Amino acid sequence: MFEGLTGKLGEVLERLRKRAALTPGDVDEAMREVRLALLEADVALPVVKDFVAKVREKAVGQDVLRSVTPGQMVIKIVHDALVQTLAGDQAMPGEGDIDLNAPAPVVILMVGLQGSGKTTTTAKLGLRLSQRDKKKVLMASLDTQRPAAQEQLAVLGQQAGVKTLPVVQGQPPVDIAKRAMMAARLEGIDVLLLDTAGRLAIDEALMAEVAKVRDATQPHETLLVADAMTGQDAVNVARGFNDKVGLTGIVLTRVDGDARGGAALSMRAVTGRPIKLMGVGEKLDALEPFHPDRIAGRILGMGDVVGLVEKAAETIEREDAEKLAKKAQKGQFDMDDLVAQLRQLRKMGGLNSMLGMLPGIGQIQKQIANAKIDDSLLKKQEAIVLSMTKKERRNVKLLNASRRKRIAAGSGSTVQEVNRLVKQFEDMSRMMKQMGKLGQKGLMRHGLPGLGLGRPR
Repeated sequence: MFEGLTGKLGEVLERLRKRAALTPGDVDEAMREVRLALLEADVALPVVKDFVAKVREKAVGQDVLRSVTPGQMVIKIVHDALVQTLAGDQAMPGEGDIDLNAPAPVVILMVGLQGSGKTTTTAKLGLRLSQRDKKKVLMASLDTQRPAAQEQLAVLGQQAGVKTLPVVQGQPPVDIAKRAMMAARLEGIDVLLLDTAGRLAIDEALMAEVAKVRDATQPHETLLVADAMTGQDAVNVARGFNDKVGLTGIVLTRVDGDARGGAALSMRAVTGRPIKLMGVGEKLDALEPFHPDRIAGRILGMGDVVGLVEKAAETIEREDAEKLAKKAQKGQFDMDDLVAQLRQLRKMGGLNSMLGMLPGIGQIQKQIANAKIDDSLLKKQEAIVLSMTKKERRNVKLLNASRRKRIAAGSGSTVQEVNRLVKQFEDMSRMMKQMGKLGQKGLMRHGLPGLGLGRPR
């Protein structure tokens, strides 16, 4: 998300950064380009106008124009304005978290249009609340409109290890909600997730049905699930649900597939409701909290190092890391360990997800695109290693020319690609041995050496 906006804003602000002095004319020219970049990113026009006006007012102030580093100060003003647009005036730390501060069972009502990813998001949230927050969760599908919708939630519940309400055919949505409330109370459930029906567009029947469910269950949270890729339409949907039903927050789905990001910048400003979570992939664990300050940093190419560390902490098993550290100390790092690290990268969201969190990456996006560094590279490298025998994976010195040719054929790659991976592995092994001299704590502190994932120039 935001790739296009990041690139264009990066170019504008980089030009300002290089100037020793700024005039009001320089600021006006930059603001025109910022305005165009925001409109191309599908940000709502009223939001663009308000954003540009706020930035310009502060950027042409005497404190900025007479500053020693005026360009840097303008970048800070743009960053702060982005945070305010994404978070609102009254944003508090942790606002993006789901509010569970209510008597059990805490009811969370999931609303949205058909096709927005509501059922999948319900399962993702159920998994997140049960694993991260250690809550006892019950999910119930109230969608009697879409064929097999209730069965879909039941299947996702099995995959996530989250309990779902048994399906009773022919029961209307309000009755299902009441039955779910009763079951939740009897079974000591902490959180009850209600997945409502959607339509292809907002209509009175949909709103009336959702309003009846809301009145019957008195939800503590009412979350709109909106597809980020629908752009301006998502903003209109958010406004409609907020006016008719009342929202407490928004969950953006398919964020990983939208390079513009206009919906995220618009929806908070238009509805006054916070974006709480965002779906960043198809897997059930691909749901992240929405932190306005971190998102603003990503847009401006400042990265999100905190998010990267948190993602690593969530996915890397400490026991596995310690075993690897011990092997590295003894110089026993082999190709099987390399495969484990490649899989770990994919588990953390892949290369593109991680690259987006690194500071300054926006300025070299074109080079990254030209180098074609993506998750297919991880898969190819894994395929090369898996085409080796167990003995070859333990001892790469066995890899003579004929063996390398066989491995290339078996993995659908070239001998040159096999040679390149072997060299990267040997470089890693040498670095591992050097770091091993620091001791196990030193290795854990400094992390693994780079995997050398670039393609040849």
